[in-house]
Amino acid sequence: MSSSTQVASEPAVAAPPAVTHPGRPAWQRLLTFDNRYLAPILITLILFFANWFYGNLDNPDAPWMAWLTGGRITTFSPTFAAMLAAMATELVLSRAFRGKWPHLASAYISGISAGILVRGPLLWPFVLCAMISIASKYALRIGPRHLWNPTNFGMTVMLFLAGDAMATLSVQTGNSYWAPIVIWIAGALILGRLRRLHIPLAFAAAYFPLAYVRTLFTGDTYLAELAPLLSPMYQLYMCFMITDPPTTTRTVRSRCLVAVLVAVAETILRLNGDVHAPYHALFIVGPAANLVEIGVDACRKQAKLAMAVA
Repeated sequence: MSSSTQVASEPAVAAPPAVTHPGRPAWQRLLTFDNRYLAPILITLILFFANWFYGNLDNPDAPWMAWLTGGRITTFSPTFAAMLAAMATELVLSRAFRGKWPHLASAYISGISAGILVRGPLLWPFVLCAMISIASKYALRIGPRHLWNPTNFGMTVMLFLAGDAMATLSVQTGNSYWAPIVIWIAGALILGRLRRLHIPLAFAAAYFPLAYVRTLFTGDTYLAELAPLLSPMYQLYMCFMITDPPTTTRTVRSRCLVAVLVAVAETILRLNGDVHAPYHALFIVGPAANLVEIGVDACRKQAKLAMAVA
């Protein structure tokens, strides 16, 4: 029954009045953000500092843009193109499959992530990565749950299909410590409010001893093995990919366990020469954990139904 159809004998129920806080100061109301905007704020900070300190964002020559603008604009930002592609794909697919216009915070995050993580002189890998990331949210799901983190899935697929046409942001970093410090402080505050801070903390807690384990096999120094945690790529990875609410398990304990398993899988893959170990580790462990939880939930539901029938 649609929401516009009512049973004749059932009286209409008036909507409850909006909840207001007349005693709350105006400055507090201005500083109260919808939680959906917190993650976009954080990734915008990462984008800003990644470009300011590391110069990760390049605007390559775009002859087609010069032709369109009569030579007034000769470059075009691939990150901006990825953002547009992600949001356009979200609008089209949400309208087609859900019949409603979506909130674009998730698409904004996926677009910026693709713009930062994809590296190369060509524009189409940025756009295609963003589109694949968003499309995976609608195609790869069981019921209401996504199996893969969208950006992680998009990057993994693109590295497999178009590895010759693009690279990925790896452990590139500069000599300044200010950018990581600002990002980690902002990330801790925002993830703490979203009740997701335990996930990157569990990953980091596992990464520290695993970095030492890698030194035993590689002969590199401990600081060299630990350095990736300060890079923009790992900031995105820890703040967004492994903490994404639709693609993580439900309990704090299980989320911490999955984060540790991702760190272990990354170490194993890295020791076997996988240069894209972080993406592949989450690509394997993340959906496997979701499938286990979905299976356990289904078994519990069946057991409850059996008990009710008995």
